[in-house]
This record gives sequence, structure tokens and C-alpha cells, in this order.
Amino acid sequence: MNVLLRKALFIIAGSAVIFAAGCKKKPVRPDPQSTLIGQTPGGNDTHSSGLNTTPFGDLTPSPPLPAGLVSDTGSGLQLGTTDASHGNQIRDAVQSVYFAFDQSAVRQEERAKIQDAQNYLNAHPDQRVLLEGRCDWRGTAEYNLGLGDRRANSVRQYLQDLGIAANRIEILSKGDLEAVENADAATAAKDRRVDFVFIK
Repeated sequence: MNVLLRKALFIIAGSAVIFAAGCKKKPVRPDPQSTLIGQTPGGNDTHSSGLNTTPFGDLTPSPPLPAGLVSDTGSGLQLGTTDASHGNQIRDAVQSVYFAFDQSAVRQEERAKIQDAQNYLNAHPDQRVLLEGRCDWRGTAEYNLGLGDRRANSVRQYLQDLGIAANRIEILSKGDLEAVENADAATAAKDRRVDFVFIK
């Protein structure tokens, strides 16, 4: 009887350990506002790694444009009154580059948008560009942050190949932080992109 009691207690204790390990709390996503590049309280420009970087100022999202303000010329380049300015940022000057599911290679049909960004930067030599890599809701937060980084790096490499100096290009992975959860295929496809944010 003593042996049966020990076996039963051993099985119950083992089950409790397995159950407790399976109920691990899901990791909390980092707040994107706390991971931005910019001034630290000490006055030095630093990134989370401690390396010196170039500040971009306020990187909060710009408000949406009023209806009818943006015109689509078909070229992807949106200049003049179509720029969405917010502080020292200009969004929507160039259309976003979209990617296939779980891919970071720039597709042939998206390359003209990067050439539009090159033209914009050549026309505005005092500006820089921040490339924001984004993903859809599928996948883990860590994987999507890495994928967003790879997408932004692909666009950065293409811009550098077109002659844009590396010191005028920065990247930021947003991963799936602003993606629509449980989105249908069409909406998820719009989340798989790199946005151009031009910095004055």
C-alpha cells in the first residue's frame, strides 16, 4: 500500500509541475515610445545599445490627412501640398513598399517606389529618411520585429545601391505593434510594408 501511495503522489506532483510550466505568462510587448532614437536625459544621442546615433526628434505617428488632400498621380511620388507634415517629419511623400507574406525581398513591382524615394532625397539634400519596417499580425512579436528589421534593411540596401549615402538612412522595426489583429488577407497584406518617413 505504501508503494501505491508513493506512486500516486509522484504522478500528482509531476502533473502539477508540468501544468505549472505550461501556464507561463505571455511576454509583454515593449512600448515603441520607450525604444525610440533621440535625446537621453544626459544630452547625448543614444540608442538602446548605448551607441551614438543621429536623433530624429519626435517619432510619434502623424495625424491622418483630410479626405481629398492626397492625390494619386500613379508615380508614387507625392510632393507639394500632398506631403503630410508633422513637426519635423514628412509622411506620405512616397508610397509604402509592400512585401509578400513572410518575405523581406523587394519585389520587382515595388522598386519604382524606392526610386521615387531616391528622387525625393536627391531633391531635398537637407533631409534624411527613416524606414519603418512593419508586419501583419501573424507570428510572434519577436519574429515580426526581426522581419520588420529585415524588410527595412532590404529597402535601405536598395537606396544605397541607388547612390543615397548611408548616413541619410535609418531604420526602425515596428514589427506587428500597429498591425490589425485577426485581419483578413487583404488587410494583412497592407500591414506587410516599409513606410518612408522623411526627416527635416
